Amino acid sequence: MTTGENGFAVRLEGVTKRFGKRTAVSNLDLEVPKGVICGLLGPNGSGKTTTIRMIMGILRPDEGSVSLFGSDPDVTRRTKVGYLPEERGVYKKMKCLEFLVFLGEIRGVPRAEGKRRALSWLERLGLPEWADKRVEDLSKGMQQKIQFIGTVIHEPELLILDEPFSGLDPINQDVLEEIVRDFRSKGTTVLFSTHLMDHAERLCERVFLISKAHKVLDADLRELKASERKGVVAVEFRGSDRWLAGPEVKRIEQVNGGVHLILNEGADHQAILRRGVEARAEILRFDLVEPRLHDIFVRYAGADSVGDAGMPTTAGGARA
Repeated sequence: MTTGENGFAVRLEGVTKRFGKRTAVSNLDLEVPKGVICGLLGPNGSGKTTTIRMIMGILRPDEGSVSLFGSDPDVTRRTKVGYLPEERGVYKKMKCLEFLVFLGEIRGVPRAEGKRRALSWLERLGLPEWADKRVEDLSKGMQQKIQFIGTVIHEPELLILDEPFSGLDPINQDVLEEIVRDFRSKGTTVLFSTHLMDHAERLCERVFLISKAHKVLDADLRELKASERKGVVAVEFRGSDRWLAGPEVKRIEQVNGGVHLILNEGADHQAILRRGVEARAEILRFDLVEPRLHDIFVRYAGADSVGDAGMPTTAGGARA
């Protein structure tokens, strides 16, 4: 497998991209380690798609440098990438199998091998009976599956997926998550953008949060959640609740038969536990609550990045 510079499949240093007077990406540093699943996260319009297009060499940065597998993202290096753009597109007049074999051939896969791989993928995604049907005869969701097969048919070393879950029903979202994990298990590097934090939380080993063209967070997800696991304690108990209140506790919320204690900044949760023991309360649960990635995003990007539906968005849903 091709090695990237210093173990990175992708590296951006000081990258800025402007469109007229608008800055889509500002002074961005980004490193994607080989063999991991990375999430490029942020609200719509934050600069995710622009960043991906610069990685793919579709756009050139106004400032800074982009490295793909240790060098400029030229044609040779881009053939090692499977890229699923946000704007879906297929040759609708071609038959599905014909279309997939064609995509494999232009990426260096011999015709016979491309046909074998295409049929295997069609079977896996529940589309074997559509092999000889024109792409235009498929539903939008099925066409999206076909485009995904075309993205991976050459077995890329780096898989870049721009908003891959958009337009898929929950069942097919689960299927796609499983496929992404399979690629990871084979050593493929995966970088996907999304504004849907639940998918990122289930899949990612590393996350990059972008807001308003700037990177606001770059971290290993497990380490990030461990460091953010503070400020809320889940408690279940029997007996008096008088011991719950104290200088450490900002407020008390009733949650699923227990309570959540929202702590003041820097508060010692062990002091609350000691108070409960002294009060002879029967404590059934006393745990620091691991924060959701959504909550972490709000903490770093700001509450104004979250739309009415509870997902990060911008006023017009515009993307960049």
